[in-house]
Amino acid sequence: MGTEISKAEDGGKGRYVLPLESGEEAYLTYVRSGPGHISIDYSFVPPSARGKGVGAQLVAHAVTDARETGTKITPVCGYVAAEFRRHKEWQDVLAA
Repeated sequence: MGTEISKAEDGGKGRYVLPLESGEEAYLTYVRSGPGHISIDYSFVPPSARGKGVGAQLVAHAVTDARETGTKITPVCGYVAAEFRRHKEWQDVLAA
């Protein structure tokens, strides 16, 4: 697929970005609502990369990052919420 997923945060807003071989980017955006909580509000995968697990890879990365940093996630984005329903093993980082 592409290269490594990167994370950038500024002023309480952040993105997980996966550069793709096509030169496009797939990404998740989030808003930090506290030191241990983010709301993932948007996901985007370019049409050329859809159906290849790119979005799922981004969500899995966000979950791993949340575990490493002690962060809880509220999935506002419909796709991200669906991934959380699909992966019961992610309940540990799901905000109550």
